[in-house]
Amino acid sequence: MSMAYEEYMKQVVKPMREELVRSNFKELLTPEEVEEFMNNATGTTLVVVNSVCGCAAGLARPAAIKAIEESSVTPNQLVTVFAGQEREATAKMREYFTGYEPSSPSIALLQGKEVVHFIPREDIEGNEVEHIVDNIKNAFEKNCK
Repeated sequence: MSMAYEEYMKQVVKPMREELVRSNFKELLTPEEVEEFMNNATGTTLVVVNSVCGCAAGLARPAAIKAIEESSVTPNQLVTVFAGQEREATAKMREYFTGYEPSSPSIALLQGKEVVHFIPREDIEGNEVEHIVDNIKNAFEKNCK
């Protein structure tokens, strides 16, 4: 890829990253950051696999943020990887999603290193934001006590 293309893409995705970061998600940008985070993960973690697609912008990110804002119980940690941007970090995070096909966007709730709830793209795309919010909040209620 050309440097001009890479720089262009960095600018295009910047607001997509910032939307989650502003809501206290920690970006994991390298496989090493993912590995370090996962090796030290305790309690529950919400992982958003971010993407440039419309269903990430209009559904996944807003639903994750709204669920956190509205829930009385929330995960201990919030992290995000960006599919198509930090490919290696995303691949490393997906290694922990045992039994789930790669999907972006997607939302996973982990207990330690184990996935206890997973929302793949097919359950995001074409759905209503409120249904996704309810799905996430129900997972919080069940797993984040």
